[in-house]
Amino acid sequence: MRRYLCVIALMVLSRATPARAAEPVDLLLVLAADVSRSVDAQKFQLQREGYAAAIADRRVLDAIRSGRNRRIAVMFMEWSGLGNQTVVIDWTMIDGPQAAKAFGDGLLELPRSFADRTSISGGIDFAVAQFARAPFSAERHTIDVSGDGTNNAGRDINKARDEALALGITINGLVILSERPLPWNPEHTHPPGGLTNYYRDNVIGGPGAFVLEAKDFSSFGQAIIKKLIAEIAQGQMPRQAALPR
Repeated sequence: MRRYLCVIALMVLSRATPARAAEPVDLLLVLAADVSRSVDAQKFQLQREGYAAAIADRRVLDAIRSGRNRRIAVMFMEWSGLGNQTVVIDWTMIDGPQAAKAFGDGLLELPRSFADRTSISGGIDFAVAQFARAPFSAERHTIDVSGDGTNNAGRDINKARDEALALGITINGLVILSERPLPWNPEHTHPPGGLTNYYRDNVIGGPGAFVLEAKDFSSFGQAIIKKLIAEIAQGQMPRQAALPR
């Protein structure tokens, strides 16, 4: 009898206090940054500073405000070898300069997470799981993968990508080119056909998916800005888009 009364009480309570609906945004965007061993300190700083500046760029904010809800939700994660993935900045609503600056400032202050092998597949799997726990709702879910090498740890990259695409998630890529191949594993950063083609064939996918490349510090910053604008504005960018001059 007591158990029956408890069940009734829980049913009444659940009806009296309905679950709060997730706040709608125009895009759920996971920024997934490679911090494997081949990403040296210069590249690491390039990534952090580039994303921090880009998220607060006027053109990116204009793209955000042009959406139906005039806001997006972003989270920043870092990934490396198998099992080495972490959330650096959790889901944050970006609806104007103040929120964008706070997000960028956080990126510049927090330490590096890992320096292990390169499991792009592990990074994608971890990113996919983050959408289920987002306190926001959106029709479009996108993973933005930046990296400087091929998948060399964890499960098959094509399986991870295809499973994400089957869930309606779009994956875009931003490759960081290296001047010289790694002495101990030259094909990691310089695979046959180039790293950009490797990302195009094995990493990206979904409606409007694209990959951009960064050749140096200045082009990296511009590439991120262009990439974010394209992702926010429905991701309508040619698969072989050139960087802004």
